[in-house]
Amino acid sequence: MSNKVNGQESNKSNALAQLQLLKTQIEQSVIGQSHVVDSLLIALLTNGNILLEGLPGTAKTRSIKTLARSLAVDLGRVQFTPDLLPSDVTGTEVYQEVNGKPVLTFQQGPIFNNLLLADEINRSPAKVQAALLEAMEERQITVAGKTYKLPELFMVLATQNPIEQEGTYPLPEAQMDRFIMKINLDYPDDTAEGEIIKLVRSEEKSVQTVENISPDHIFTARDEIHTIHASQAIIDYIVAIVMATRKPERYPDSPLQQWLTVGSSPRASIAIDKCARAQAWLNGKDFVDPDDVRSVAHSVLRHRLVLSYDALADGITADAVIDEILKQVAVA
Repeated sequence: MSNKVNGQESNKSNALAQLQLLKTQIEQSVIGQSHVVDSLLIALLTNGNILLEGLPGTAKTRSIKTLARSLAVDLGRVQFTPDLLPSDVTGTEVYQEVNGKPVLTFQQGPIFNNLLLADEINRSPAKVQAALLEAMEERQITVAGKTYKLPELFMVLATQNPIEQEGTYPLPEAQMDRFIMKINLDYPDDTAEGEIIKLVRSEEKSVQTVENISPDHIFTARDEIHTIHASQAIIDYIVAIVMATRKPERYPDSPLQQWLTVGSSPRASIAIDKCARAQAWLNGKDFVDPDDVRSVAHSVLRHRLVLSYDALADGITADAVIDEILKQVAVA
């Protein structure tokens, strides 16, 4: 029994050490965006998809490429444009002649890679964005009545420009709900900007090498995250946070009722639970505490809220609404 326990602890420490190495390698290439790196790892560990929003030049694409290079997995990239077709993402059946006979053969699209970079996803209309729905939820796609499984390690990493920019389409709510987290990227501060200049200089002089992290460590970590304990009090806390987005009238002394039009779906509760357990695991804990829940709440909820016209007119952001919710909702 002792040897078995020691072996399990060894596997756990090895997986955690490898994920910490992965984090270090990405942070060396992506300066001043540590919250982005943390979120990428959490999404990877929870088998989720992630949406990165920020102005051009905020290292959205670079973060994803560095993640793929460190894991040594296949990265597919689709540049979303107004004239893109769903088949450009999923693939299509093509006509071929085999031994003189006509045959329809399925030609796989870029979605059949381990990581799919959907670059500037909100520059394509809804019919193309909808082509990702089945893949994001069920890890499979259906083309011409046939279903094709995607790789065991699969993740959609989408980037988008702020919707206020010209030539963008808002993502359908059903698709937004399938992103486990939405991360906002800002421009770096003075110190980070200087470090970026030095990093680019060094990359121009020599090829940067990374130590490859086996995807097997990701699967091991996912199994371990299932064992992270979340007490009934934590579950009640998660439920109360999500219910505050749907029933803001429970807090009459707060402006939540004037700010919210539509709250979060049950996917939000599930996502907070998964992400909080992943956060606890990354911190070397075997249980979830309220700080783990609060640390992931903004990323999980900000794209799942529909704000009222009054809130938007007053410049209230989704993050400000979540701040108010966390202030109002007490830990049981």
